[in-house]
Amino acid sequence: MPIKLTTSAADFTEKFSAFLALRGESESGISATVSDIIAQVKTKGDEALLSYTQKFDKFTATAENIKVGEKEIANALALCSPELMKSLKVATARIRNYSIRQMPIDLDYLDDTGTRLGHRWTAIDSVGLYVPGGLASYPSSVLMNAVPAKVAGVKRLAAVVPAPEGKLNPAVLAAAHVAGIDEIYKIGGAQAVAALAYGTKTVGAVDKIVGPGNAYVAEAKRQVFGKVGIDMIAGPSEILVIADDKNNPAWIAADLLSQAEHDSSAQSILITNDEKFADKVISEVEQILVDLPRRAIASKSWNDYGTVIMVKHWQEACDISNKIAPEHLELAVENPEAMLPLLHNAGAIFLGRHTPEAIGDYIAGPSHVLPTSRTARFSSGLSVFDFLKRTSIIGCSEKSLAEISHYAQTLAESEGLEAHRLSLAIRS
Repeated sequence: MPIKLTTSAADFTEKFSAFLALRGESESGISATVSDIIAQVKTKGDEALLSYTQKFDKFTATAENIKVGEKEIANALALCSPELMKSLKVATARIRNYSIRQMPIDLDYLDDTGTRLGHRWTAIDSVGLYVPGGLASYPSSVLMNAVPAKVAGVKRLAAVVPAPEGKLNPAVLAAAHVAGIDEIYKIGGAQAVAALAYGTKTVGAVDKIVGPGNAYVAEAKRQVFGKVGIDMIAGPSEILVIADDKNNPAWIAADLLSQAEHDSSAQSILITNDEKFADKVISEVEQILVDLPRRAIASKSWNDYGTVIMVKHWQEACDISNKIAPEHLELAVENPEAMLPLLHNAGAIFLGRHTPEAIGDYIAGPSHVLPTSRTARFSSGLSVFDFLKRTSIIGCSEKSLAEISHYAQTLAESEGLEAHRLSLAIRS
């Protein structure tokens, strides 16, 4: 059964604090293991990469067969139904259209002294995309990472995908093809992250690594950060639904389970002001679980981390949501627009009863790669901005330098940096 909290209870503050710490994961042993894998790939290159791939993915990996060729992609496309291919193309078009609208503009102007100031945006040259495998394969994650990168102008996009027994999901390869990914490798885990960061004879190094993975992948990204850029450290998925009693309880139950079925560590939270409605949702969750293909995973998630919070009014719901800072936030209420200005910590917000979180996972347009584990308090979801760099532009004329140089020299003197002062004064 899910955890139940009530804001009117005397011990709510204490129990809510415990709830916020509920999913703190132990990383005991992971850091050292990942550090060793990275060191081996860094020093031994392909030898270590292929050895780890054979060990963990159970196939005879060679420098020749870990890179996916055109024939393998063609075979994958042939295995995908016309409806799946159409869906991938529609999703790609929607993500591309949204990403194009996100693209920032350069800045270039002369200030009142005649100094030219501005900035320009340029794309990162090369990016590595980690595509998760294991419990499930996600062609949607390929699109949500790759399409914004291509819109931003990334020249080389290399994907790494775990391939148990050397096999890849045809839909993943089809998504990579539709999205325009340049290179695909059958490698995964910390060893794939290390190969992307440091390069091997077979896998060229990249400038940034994006995409979610398991705890070992997340730790590897953490350890190579600085050598390369990363998007974020992704944790288990989560959803928070603020719902009133005008909803169909089965709809809300399905929404909660849409994230619970991802991972046994995922978290589904319902906030409502009606206890009878909450009980109906809980009952519907149990009914749906009976026939859910991923019942074991979703049940564990719901029973270990599922939570129902009763509030007196919607301001309370918004305050609690801001403290949770959920990855996905549904506003299944009569007037979601009125609630929207009160919410400032969420990866993505879904407005109204007819906007289930799953529409954002696949087809809406914004990337579904979002901040988890309360990191929406200070970070944003993946977008074209993750694949762009902003460079400042400064240009002084003789006249404008003369007008502002004195103040710069004064600041240089205050810091004891004589060469700085001289480089300004010598032009006077």
